[in-house]
Amino acid sequence: MTRNRFSARGQVAIAGYAQSPITRHANVPLGALAIEMALAAIADAGITKEQVDGFATGALFPSAGGQQPIDGVHIVTSDWLAEHLRVQPRFLSGFQGVGQLPGAVILAVNAIATGAADYVLVHRAMYNPPQRYHENPMVQATGADQWTAPHGFWGPPTQMALAYNDYLQRYGAQREAMAAVVTEARRNGSRIPWAHWYGRPLTTDDYQAARMIADPISLLDCDIPVTGVGAFVLTNAGRARDLPNRPVYVGGYAQARWRSANRIDCLALDDIYEGGAQLARSLWEHAGLSGSEVDLPQVYDGFSPLVYMWLEVLGYCPRGEAHRFVQNGGIQTDGGLPALSGGGALGSGRMHGVPQMLECYLQLSGRAGDRQLPSAEVALACQAIPNFGGVVVYTAAP
Repeated sequence: MTRNRFSARGQVAIAGYAQSPITRHANVPLGALAIEMALAAIADAGITKEQVDGFATGALFPSAGGQQPIDGVHIVTSDWLAEHLRVQPRFLSGFQGVGQLPGAVILAVNAIATGAADYVLVHRAMYNPPQRYHENPMVQATGADQWTAPHGFWGPPTQMALAYNDYLQRYGAQREAMAAVVTEARRNGSRIPWAHWYGRPLTTDDYQAARMIADPISLLDCDIPVTGVGAFVLTNAGRARDLPNRPVYVGGYAQARWRSANRIDCLALDDIYEGGAQLARSLWEHAGLSGSEVDLPQVYDGFSPLVYMWLEVLGYCPRGEAHRFVQNGGIQTDGGLPALSGGGALGSGRMHGVPQMLECYLQLSGRAGDRQLPSAEVALACQAIPNFGGVVVYTAAP
């Protein structure tokens, strides 16, 4: 273990949570669902809403299909939630970068550690528009888009396809190897009652037969757009130990915002690796850990190739070797590295880092039920892209 830079390590903990059913489209407004989950998380933590004096979230609406997001309908900001819970906060904030949930957690941790708030509610509310998810409303392209959008290079799937093609060609990987990733995520998600894919595991044949979206990205390489809300209550370690649930402590974090080589997108493979390597160095230095000390790395999988990239930048396999690692049982929860034990985005739905954070909390607090792993003391939750996202380390002991 190296010397950590995080002076608040072990001083802030998750005390309770709530997770809504993850569905394609909810039968209640997103704001109402967020209120319900906020109150459930507060009750789970064993406190009252009047004790909550801080709110943090990331309210990014990833694809509006030309709509302007309306607070309480398409997004739920901290301000909206505090107002509708009728709580007067001492701390109220929102994270506006990519890596929404880690950013919100970092805001909450710093608020609690500095005494700006005692109990902070962190939530992420996701809305699935009724029309096509990445519908492009453009009638003309300006700026950087003029060089890409008219040629069909629009939206994350095509950007991910470019980096993935580079990976396949550079490292001699076969697209068929990715079946090991997607089927593992779906197998784990199919065991989680609130997951969109509950009771619906996937076979390798299903994966191979999926419709192509942006070659080599197929429909099953993409997480499914959903509506859902996850909420967590954070407080300091002393208060958390007096509450009903076993605390899970924040052990460190890191964020990345790496430059784009072509000034068009952040998904060039070399950028992902360079920025990801810097993120990993910052993470291990901040947390005072090495990757080998993490029992439960929950990597982000909004697109399946991101699993390869996170595994490699975090040091679980050499660069260019993840496609072999996953084929040899490397990420099987019942014998390998449990990198997708919580189902992730591919197994749960597009909840922007909530499945990763929630799995860390459930396993380290001993609340995972029949999915409980025999030993989990240190976990991490990733979100977004290694060069353009965030990671938070969680520990079972302060």
